[in-house]
Amino acid sequence: MRAACLFVVLVIAKTVALGGRSLPLSPWTPFVFFWQDVLAALIFLAVDAFLRRPAIGWLLYGIAVAYVAVNVPVALVLGTPLTWTMMRAAGGPLADSIGHYFTVWNVGSLFMVAGAGVVLPMLLGRRHIKPALSVIAVASVIVAIGATAESRVETRGLQRNAFGALVGSRVARGAQPAGTAGDSEIHRRTVRRATQNLTHLRGAAKGRNVVLIVLESTAARYLGLYGGGRDPMPVLTELGRQAVVFDAAYAVYPESIKGLFATLCSRYPAFNTPPETHARVPCISLAQSLAQAGYRTALFHSGRFEYLGMAPMIANRGFEMLKDAGSIGGIVRSSFGVDEPSTVARMLEWIDSLENGERFFLMYLPVAGHHPYAAPDPGPFDGAHDFGRYLNALHYGDAALGELLGGLRARRLDDRTLIAIQGDHGEAFGQHPDNFAHSLFIYDENVRIPYLIAAPGLMSEQVRMQRVASVIDTTPTILDLLGEPIPAANQGASLLEPESRPAFFYTDYSLGWLGLRDSCWKYLYEIDSGRSKLFDVCGDPDETHDRARDLEAQVRTYRDLVRHWAAAQKNAVRNGH
Repeated sequence: MRAACLFVVLVIAKTVALGGRSLPLSPWTPFVFFWQDVLAALIFLAVDAFLRRPAIGWLLYGIAVAYVAVNVPVALVLGTPLTWTMMRAAGGPLADSIGHYFTVWNVGSLFMVAGAGVVLPMLLGRRHIKPALSVIAVASVIVAIGATAESRVETRGLQRNAFGALVGSRVARGAQPAGTAGDSEIHRRTVRRATQNLTHLRGAAKGRNVVLIVLESTAARYLGLYGGGRDPMPVLTELGRQAVVFDAAYAVYPESIKGLFATLCSRYPAFNTPPETHARVPCISLAQSLAQAGYRTALFHSGRFEYLGMAPMIANRGFEMLKDAGSIGGIVRSSFGVDEPSTVARMLEWIDSLENGERFFLMYLPVAGHHPYAAPDPGPFDGAHDFGRYLNALHYGDAALGELLGGLRARRLDDRTLIAIQGDHGEAFGQHPDNFAHSLFIYDENVRIPYLIAAPGLMSEQVRMQRVASVIDTTPTILDLLGEPIPAANQGASLLEPESRPAFFYTDYSLGWLGLRDSCWKYLYEIDSGRSKLFDVCGDPDETHDRARDLEAQVRTYRDLVRHWAAAQKNAVRNGH
């Protein structure tokens, strides 16, 4: 009876979570979307029968129902139940984001499912229901059909229940696949000759200070600099008028911490590997390279270093000063951080503390743009919905950028400073089904970022670069501009070079996705189902027309490439080299 009640609770939870979503229609659909619920009930039945302890059985039932109920509002908001990666991320800094979704419907759905778990045993009067072998046999057939048919139905992960989502993706965990020689082989197979050449800028910024700004949750597609509508970041657009602007720049991962590792160390992070693991990977970071060249180094973060393992990631990476929200203070405080003007003021104070003529490397990590898109003042966009609030948050962060640039000008440092600005990842607002926020997919709204390099007094006009760029290219490009040596271990390459390579990226927050951008082609590989998508993003920037069936040979090449790449990075990070 407990197993039967749990099954009904799972079906109710799945029905609520799927309500209002577009689902693929095929004969396989019922099997695919409910086989995990049948399997969970069968497993519970087996465990309950083995224990033969009603008290323990009811305890396990209560825990299972409570966990299923908690996952219903999560699935309603994000289109997925909780995964291990998501649970790690749901810490104190996200309290404001979590609280944003305490709506009547979301909270009510939780209590509705939990209530069903309480009422069902009462209705059945705690009867002992002996399952017939025929019922178990039918249930087993449903599980077999559903599991087998998953590759035939594009589910976007919606078929998973609260327990199925905890099962890790089926990516190979072992050694690098045969036939792959690591980075050098991947480079040989993917290097392209670019038509745009910036080698004349090599060493042109020698002796300049360096300011590196990593914008939070800023997707290129919404900005005026990249052809967006009403521009939320006019200061950035103005800076870009005399800068090298990269139109096809990509994050490596739609989350900040691993992206920070990629930027500083010019190394790809590893799939399904905690951020803290990357802290043990040796590298000569950008900060270390510049410190060795005589620069004073500092990193200021409007958020909190405690979030998702950032503290060990930046420790011993060459920064002589590290300041986050806790030590900055600030006028406006949230669970995620402090107001940007307070951080800008502290950065300018640090610059003022330096000896006259001392070169500095300043890295700035703002939080404006992060969900729940809070800004202390009303902005120019309609704040009735999330997207308008997001644009207002970007506008607020842009004003702080203006204060920093103005502070450099006031100190007559602007024409002695190299300024590099990139996004850490993008932000999605339903451009593709169930794609909201940034972590769950790797469509362009998740991973295509603004990326520009400015050097006032050196660059007098805008140069648009169509070549593909990645955040792993940041360190070698800055060092090349400064005329400093580039560490041989860098996986990225200087963007001044005339060669172009694909940008690789992935996510493991919910479904496992691997992907790359190669010239005009954007390839996505869903690990769990083995399904591929291929887009010509030059002609189809919204990624709506999948060309995978038309170009099967190209898909096979890209699929092998991303799988080998992911395995190679995982081996390297896990082995600490």
